Amino acid sequence: MTERSDLAAFVERMAGVRVLCVGDVMLDRYVYGAVERISPEAPIPVLHVERDQAMLGGAGNVVRNLSALGARCAFVGVIGGDDAGGEVRRLIADQDRVRPQLLVQRGRGTSIKTRYVAGGQQLLRADRETVAPVGRAVQDRIIDRVRTALKTSTVVVLSDYGKGVLSPPVVRRVIQAARKAGRPVIVDPKGIDYRRYAGATLITPNRKELAAAADGPVDRVKAVARTAAGLIDACDIEAAMVTLGEAGMALVNRPGGGFFADGGEHLGAQAREVFDVSGAGDTVVAAFAAALAAGAPPNAAARLANAAAGIVVGKLGTAVAHASELFAALHAQELLSAEARPMGLAAALDRIAGWRARGLRVGFTNGCFDLLHPGHVKLFQQARAACDRLVVGLNSDASARRLKGPDRPIQSEAARAAVLGSLATVDLIVVFAEDTPIELIRAIRPEVLVKGADYSLDQVVGAELVRGYGGRVLLAELAEGHSTSATIARLAGE
Repeated sequence: MTERSDLAAFVERMAGVRVLCVGDVMLDRYVYGAVERISPEAPIPVLHVERDQAMLGGAGNVVRNLSALGARCAFVGVIGGDDAGGEVRRLIADQDRVRPQLLVQRGRGTSIKTRYVAGGQQLLRADRETVAPVGRAVQDRIIDRVRTALKTSTVVVLSDYGKGVLSPPVVRRVIQAARKAGRPVIVDPKGIDYRRYAGATLITPNRKELAAAADGPVDRVKAVARTAAGLIDACDIEAAMVTLGEAGMALVNRPGGGFFADGGEHLGAQAREVFDVSGAGDTVVAAFAAALAAGAPPNAAARLANAAAGIVVGKLGTAVAHASELFAALHAQELLSAEARPMGLAAALDRIAGWRARGLRVGFTNGCFDLLHPGHVKLFQQARAACDRLVVGLNSDASARRLKGPDRPIQSEAARAAVLGSLATVDLIVVFAEDTPIELIRAIRPEVLVKGADYSLDQVVGAELVRGYGGRVLLAELAEGHSTSATIARLAGE
């Protein structure tokens, strides 16, 4: 197998691996809107709020990424007995394959970060939080849950945001328990004293964090490697994976160590476009841990983490990298582009949310598209002209068979998707198994719904829904003399 195929195989093996994550969970709120004027009260923009969104942040975003990659996650964290804590609990309950162990400390405020966004840019971030070590009794309960989870977990992640869950005594006891159980410990560090992580397998600071903790040069990759090697040696840590933004990653061993092959290496950045780096470090940690749990060697796990980071920085907000996206990114040079590959609904909604945060209008059309002909091409051209990004809902083989008969489709859904994905007018493909796309339309909520003019408005599935929330239904002009059924009949000599 090629290296890319080897990495793709590890992505498939991530499904069902077990990772333990311990750390500071937060509630990330995003308030989206438009700025059209400056306030008469002060020289500040006036944000006309259009919508808001809440999601898991901090260690919660590590959990989201692990879930998106298919891993099973035991999560130990602390929330306050407040409304925000209740919202965090509900959001974690919505995550697949996550077994939460959320402890409540009364009188402690759940961390909330509220970001105000317009035109794809953050205007302001407002934080509300308690920054203090959790109480002794809560610390003991954390360790009890960690020891239980270690029995079934392969890798441990410590996601430290400096809010107080991972106090020095807790960190020390978790690492000791993990080493006793033979589990590697991956740390996303905080602060400037990394001696508190002594005994950890790997730390993942960014360039700025490394500079603060080591007080050494980080202006060049070689300087980063030397500085990181000295720091981890002094702190009794096995290795470091330093994220360098547009410069990629540096993999560094402790002098005399051998966690990474060949003494470590430099990995170039994978991102093609960078819109938002929020939470990218969480994605790196999650992808590395999941890959390691799947049996990937450390260098291969780092490559997968690097590819996952390249995915999330191309999205807006605290985003995740899905296994399907990571698999696609590893095969981006194949005929089917990474952007147009079929996606699961969760990954598709992530990408669509990013488009909308940039002010882009989303269109939707659907069909079997069994044998692509000029009529289809004309439909896609008109659909794409009416929006900024076009999503195509593609009937699965089973649903196409129910709708068209036992001899259809002529081409498999994979082949049909490959052909659609080669069109410049198609931005995203979602395969659906139902007879109609109504649930897909309800989830995507396109601004423009497109069907051929051989339908009337009352025959278009989802038309009433889309028009009900202010969207538009477009009946595209047909190219005369072209249809899949007629083409198949001609080939059969009928």
